[in-house]
Amino acid sequence: MAARSYLSIGEVLSSLQVEFSDVTISKIRFLESQGLIDPERTPSGYRKFYDTDVTRLRDILRLQREEFLPLKVIKDRLHEMEPTTEVKRAKRVPPRSTDAVPTLFVDTAAAVVAPVMSVTKDELAAAAGVPTTLLDELEKYGLLKGRPYAGTVYYDEEALVVSKLARSLQEFGVEARHLRVYKNAADREVSLFEQIVLPLLKQRSPQARDEAVATVAQLSALGQNLRAALVRRAIRDLTCP
Repeated sequence: MAARSYLSIGEVLSSLQVEFSDVTISKIRFLESQGLIDPERTPSGYRKFYDTDVTRLRDILRLQREEFLPLKVIKDRLHEMEPTTEVKRAKRVPPRSTDAVPTLFVDTAAAVVAPVMSVTKDELAAAAGVPTTLLDELEKYGLLKGRPYAGTVYYDEEALVVSKLARSLQEFGVEARHLRVYKNAADREVSLFEQIVLPLLKQRSPQARDEAVATVAQLSALGQNLRAALVRRAIRDLTCP
């Protein structure tokens, strides 16, 4: 059987995680939705990544990590540096072998690394399917926080998650002001985690930071499971008197 001349999104993720531990499939898909990458598709709709696609992804992730550039700035910079999509596709070559890349597994630590994707408020509203007035409310109550750059405020992928969840909760009559309870609970939980990992962070070494990230990831997962169990118990008490 002939070897494929392209990589699947999972194989690309495996190769990228060697250098970018916080990258996820959702991030790759998000970059595609923002027009920064444009992988081909198989007849059944699966993405096909060639060497040029993977190289472009690496460039994007490096610019985000090392220069903290918003996506719009990165997109403009890459547009100036690279040929058109048609030319790139004509020059695509088979990707390097991934035989040495281990089978992908879900890395819990990636969930606690700060996201680096950046969109403007209007782009965030369009992606989440919400009006900017809702984003203003979420920001007012501390559930969204943007980062200014060159006179424009940008938001990360967690802001997109929060916005979508707020939209869904709004359908049940839960307004932005009601969501402060989640923000307060999250702040208290993070304060608890901070006390545990602070000795590691004070060491200011890459190894200690990695250990701190892994510890917080484990604590976060345990906390989520405990919270879910407590909520399920409370719901049973509420619905089964």
